Amino acid sequence: MISCAGIDVSKATLDVGLWPEGSTFEVDNTAEGIATVIERLCSLGISRVLLEATGGYEKRAVSLLAKAGLEVSCINPLRARQFALAMGRKAKTDRIDAVMLAQFAQKLDTYPGVEPSDQRDELAALVKQRDRFVQQRDDDKRRLKMASHEVVRINYLEHIAYLNARIKALEQCLEQALEALNSQTAKLLRTVKGVGLITTAGLMAYLPELGTLNRRQITALVGLAPYNNDSGTKSGRRQIWGGRHQVRRLAYMAGWCLVRFNPDFKARYDGLIARGKAPKVAIVACMRVLIVRLNAMVREGKPMINRELPAATMS
Repeated sequence: MISCAGIDVSKATLDVGLWPEGSTFEVDNTAEGIATVIERLCSLGISRVLLEATGGYEKRAVSLLAKAGLEVSCINPLRARQFALAMGRKAKTDRIDAVMLAQFAQKLDTYPGVEPSDQRDELAALVKQRDRFVQQRDDDKRRLKMASHEVVRINYLEHIAYLNARIKALEQCLEQALEALNSQTAKLLRTVKGVGLITTAGLMAYLPELGTLNRRQITALVGLAPYNNDSGTKSGRRQIWGGRHQVRRLAYMAGWCLVRFNPDFKARYDGLIARGKAPKVAIVACMRVLIVRLNAMVREGKPMINRELPAATMS
């Protein structure tokens, strides 16, 4: 039986659980503490480790564990809690959670791991900060419309101008970060109309698996795969669920651009509308095809945006 480890992450500590042994130990959430975890797991022959996403406190552990050659996965805390409830564990403590994560790790099917990269981490940080600045700027633009006091209006205008300047500076940093990470892949993605600097940076930061998975795996990972909802004689409505919302947002904007300017995608979208599909259903179908094609482009290293795909990916 394969031994696995689960790590319950908090700001100050890491609680490590082992399965099937069921034992636990605690270390500080520091580089030294994580080094201790790596040493103990390697001495026990444990290679698979599962953590929950915990507001960013897990990032250092994930990075250092992966660099040490361990198979590391990070999941949504809701999935971990649902697994614990399904196993009949209603009590919740850090140690119990760590052991349940280790047990879950043994059952979990994971995608091939992605090599850790400091350049990718830097790119992701830049993308996130730009997103936050854009959100702040747009919020201030809305507030500006409601501002009646002149001093308040001037403050909003100055803050908006400042944010615009920082956003432009961050975009220059994104260009440099893409060049450092993988200039060939970045240039390839940007050959697609609708996939510009921001979409390319987001895809490379949030979807490093692009080009390594098959079309079913990549659409499921992004959250664009329609799942069945059938039971007995009932045939329920297929729906997308879960996945990486940041990538879906990028694919949504790129998808509309392609529907407007790419004849193939326009024909696909119009055909679905003519068949009675709702506009959101039609654009999600186009987003799914876009992700599949980008995945094939990166895997094969050449432009493929106009290549026809099997009918199963078009509906």
